[in-house]
Amino acid sequence: MGSSDSKLNFRKAVIQLTTKTQPVEATEDAFWDQFWTDTTITVQDVFALVPAAEIRAVREESPSNLATLCYKAVEKLVQGAESGCPTEREKQVILNCTRILTRILPYIFEDQDWRGFFWSTVPGAGHAGTDELDDDDGARPLAESLLLAIADLLFCPDFTVHSHRRGPDSVESMQSLDSCEYIWEAGVGFAQSPPLNYIHDLNRAELLRLLLTCFSEAMYLPPSPDNSVLNPWVTFFCSTENRHALPLFTSLLNVVCAYDPVGYGIPYNHLLFADYREQLVEQAVQILIVTLEHDGGVPRPAASSSSIEELENAGPENLFVNYLSRIHREEDFDFVLKGLARLLTNPLTQTYLPHSTKKIQFHQELLVLFWKLCDFNKKFLFFVLKSSDVLDVLVPILYYLNDARADQSRVGLMHIGVFILLLLSGERNFGVRLNKPYSLHVPMDIPVFTGTHADLLIVVFHKIITTGHQRLQPLFDCLLTIIVNVSPYLKSLSMVAANKLLHLLEAFSTTWFLFSVAQNHHLVFFLLEAFNNIIQYQFDGNCNLVYAIIRKRNVFHQLANLPSDPATIQKALQRKKKSPDVISRTSSQETVSMEGSHPAVPAEPGTLKTSLVAIPGIDKLTEKSQVSEDGTMVSIPKLDSPQTVCSDQSAAAGTSDTESNSGRDNEDVFYTEAEMERRRLSNASSTSLWVPTPEWILSWKCKLPLQTIMRLLQVLVPQVEKICIDKGLTDESEILKFLQHGTLVGLLPVPHPILIRKYQANAGTAMWFRTYMWGVVYLRNVDPPIWYDTDVRLFEIQRM
Repeated sequence: MGSSDSKLNFRKAVIQLTTKTQPVEATEDAFWDQFWTDTTITVQDVFALVPAAEIRAVREESPSNLATLCYKAVEKLVQGAESGCPTEREKQVILNCTRILTRILPYIFEDQDWRGFFWSTVPGAGHAGTDELDDDDGARPLAESLLLAIADLLFCPDFTVHSHRRGPDSVESMQSLDSCEYIWEAGVGFAQSPPLNYIHDLNRAELLRLLLTCFSEAMYLPPSPDNSVLNPWVTFFCSTENRHALPLFTSLLNVVCAYDPVGYGIPYNHLLFADYREQLVEQAVQILIVTLEHDGGVPRPAASSSSIEELENAGPENLFVNYLSRIHREEDFDFVLKGLARLLTNPLTQTYLPHSTKKIQFHQELLVLFWKLCDFNKKFLFFVLKSSDVLDVLVPILYYLNDARADQSRVGLMHIGVFILLLLSGERNFGVRLNKPYSLHVPMDIPVFTGTHADLLIVVFHKIITTGHQRLQPLFDCLLTIIVNVSPYLKSLSMVAANKLLHLLEAFSTTWFLFSVAQNHHLVFFLLEAFNNIIQYQFDGNCNLVYAIIRKRNVFHQLANLPSDPATIQKALQRKKKSPDVISRTSSQETVSMEGSHPAVPAEPGTLKTSLVAIPGIDKLTEKSQVSEDGTMVSIPKLDSPQTVCSDQSAAAGTSDTESNSGRDNEDVFYTEAEMERRRLSNASSTSLWVPTPEWILSWKCKLPLQTIMRLLQVLVPQVEKICIDKGLTDESEILKFLQHGTLVGLLPVPHPILIRKYQANAGTAMWFRTYMWGVVYLRNVDPPIWYDTDVRLFEIQRM
């Protein structure tokens, strides 16, 4: 009965607020207290009982009343943060104010005229109770008071943290409390694991939800190439003004990395018991990725210490980024990596009993967090690559890529997975680690094979390219760049992976594909470069690939003799009109998929997705580095070389002509997906936009790096044919045995230097990450639907 009375009273208060035409004074406590005192309403109740239309009506017709409601709610949070909420009634007031602000803030942000409201000191909002919002230096902006109050309340004994009181009479003062002693979970910089308390977890989650809502002002600003525009909420919260920045950062990181959704492994335990920790972990990881998105352009300090005391002395600007970049202890890295790998692998877990283990849904946020760790803390990146533990992250990423390839609502997940692999592939150790045999049985709808993690990567990439949806085509360059980066270190490809690579070359080197888009020949260059790397540096163990190249030698001869006359060009373009714009699947020799796997499926009709800005071209995503003899990398400056100059040297080298005519101007980066699609369709209909010419074909044909492969074929094909005739061989295992013991020492051209294309941050990818991250946060917060049906401008919400 009490609950329904509370809802009724709360709804009456809302109606009074929306119908009052005269301003209600802040001093009229009897009126304002109806919203938070003596009411017990959930956050779902608040969203149901405060409709969007009524919030907008108050905003337009009674702005002073909306301002006073926000002001009074913040005032209550500030009072609670000072008193420490000693009574249950005060705790309930805090929760009610938190829920009301979570409901209202998005409607403040969507109106440009209101956006500065929280950064004002609210003159004339009321005369009583203003002391709580004042500092000695004068009145603080409302936003600062709110953020500091949330930070204080996240370390409030008996409300959000376990109390350390020695006896019933001792009191913990909020002002003198050292929150570093109240970190929520053991892990980085903290050894004690406090007792679990689901009430504390629920209260923390409510406050973090409000904090995330405060940060979400970024959603209401359109995409902008200007990365210097910082989110004022995040900037203030992560500054030295927040005395709890360090313990909160470590609490959030430790809560995420210590979480084990399987628990004790009892089947169906997630159906028997509510897991309050999961909700907290989701909010924590979202707060982390949002705060780490703003590094304030500060030079990142070298990691020199990661003890609590030394981290306290970190520099200015974004303290969360600063602390993250300074973690350096091996045990801390191990804790973080194992925690993230455990959570990323969770959805892949196979059990004999269907649906018997809990499956987490926040893997996209975890991938962004992993990205941030590798990007901001190079010592963490090197730790990840130091052992085969990196494969515990690689396998789930490949699983997600394979699973999402047909689903257009998950195109962002495809991008973040590929970006992470591109970042890792820039380091030699990643290629070396891929040689570890793949023995797991993660169910993926890919051909069954026996081989290494490199084989798994190639087979999954082939599946994405040949059976993924059309919007993944901008990623082809990235996928092949990853293969090129790791190719010099791949000791032994399986026959399945070797055939997949040759099938890609066959598909990409057809004339209709090469002549249909100005950049398509880059894909052929990448594959030839990968073959050259393996032949020159890993010939001995790669008899399967050599055999596949010999079997498909016609593809290389056709490339060397690629016609460039106008008649052939016209014929190829006619064929293009008849055939769909997809890669041929014929001769890809599909085999039976893994047991227990399910085919990748498109999104269900009605699925919501958020738009993304376009990614920059691969030449802007990466910078070339050359591996010197001692293993160190030297950056190669980009040169604007003329396109028509042809030389034997360029054809002999294993490098590719992918820097030229990248075809994407930098400003393209800031088009939304929908705009890019419209441009693509209009381009397709405009025949005058680009037409291949004989001169254009000759400008890159003479640079095709075919010399190494042609020499290999020249030496080995006659030998293989002679063996087959002399011994009457039809069994390929005998031929493989011959190739295995063969050598090309002294017969091949001088090995070319190894070129690695390392990921480099730029304005385009920074904007992409911002739209992707906030899109994920928007779609994942559906209960309650914090931002649903508000005027978000950072991205478009589309229904599949």
